[in-house]
Amino acid sequence: MSKDQGWQGMSGFLRTIKPLIEKSPFLASLYRHWRDERELHRQPSSHQLGFQFVGNPLMESGQFEPVETALIGRLMAHVPAVINIGANIGYYCCLALQQGKPVVAFEPMPTNQRYLLRNVVSNGWGDQFECFPMALSSSKGVIEIFGGGTGASLVKGWAGQHFSTLVPMSTLDSVLGARFENEGPLVIVDIEGAEFGMLQGASLLLKAQVKPIWFVEISVAEHQPEGVDVNPHLLATFEQFWQCGYEALTAEPQSRRVSREEVTRIEATGVDTLGVHNFVFVDPARSTVLFPSLA
Repeated sequence: MSKDQGWQGMSGFLRTIKPLIEKSPFLASLYRHWRDERELHRQPSSHQLGFQFVGNPLMESGQFEPVETALIGRLMAHVPAVINIGANIGYYCCLALQQGKPVVAFEPMPTNQRYLLRNVVSNGWGDQFECFPMALSSSKGVIEIFGGGTGASLVKGWAGQHFSTLVPMSTLDSVLGARFENEGPLVIVDIEGAEFGMLQGASLLLKAQVKPIWFVEISVAEHQPEGVDVNPHLLATFEQFWQCGYEALTAEPQSRRVSREEVTRIEATGVDTLGVHNFVFVDPARSTVLFPSLA
């Protein structure tokens, strides 16, 4: 029996007993470890965007977040570098590096780091890439992160996930300081509900002389822990940007401005009128350049 046939046979058996495995945190952890080891032994495939990639099937096939991918790809043309907070397995890192943009990545999950580094090295981009294996929040230390894969979160109970891993934690100010004070990078943030804490430790970048472009996932009601209807830090997260002079826009094909009044009303009523969970925060002087339809 070949190694590939062995993997396939084991895969079929585990799929059969998966409902039983998921009832045991220990067995579920072993299953995830086996699954990731199997995937990490596959050869990267050629992605339609022009790079080699292995990992999430939707990312490999080019079906992952098509609207976000198109918008982020367009925004990259206006920046000298990219900071990816919650880099996961490196999809947006590879997109940036493929466009010749140096990347600084933050990813706390050990398995995600292995995919991330493999995807970068498979394309020969190691000399344009920095990776900090840590979570970002408002303080330094060690913290629990819950769940895994693309949904790992510092928020306990996020998307119903409760198994946890200990990871190092720091602040963006501590790691980067004023390094990007005059560069205006694109900052991509996808950290599953932990945005507010991260921003509390990122005052230097928020207040940089040349404002970065921020592309941030902020969930309004989706994936909240049991008993939580609306993101408890929704307004406070937007306020971090408004207080530093940014304009908030929806990240969609026809972007629109987001007002303080609308976010205040959503937090008070629980009625989501935004309809999206990705947002762009920019210097108002650049908004119509980046989004001509807003003019």
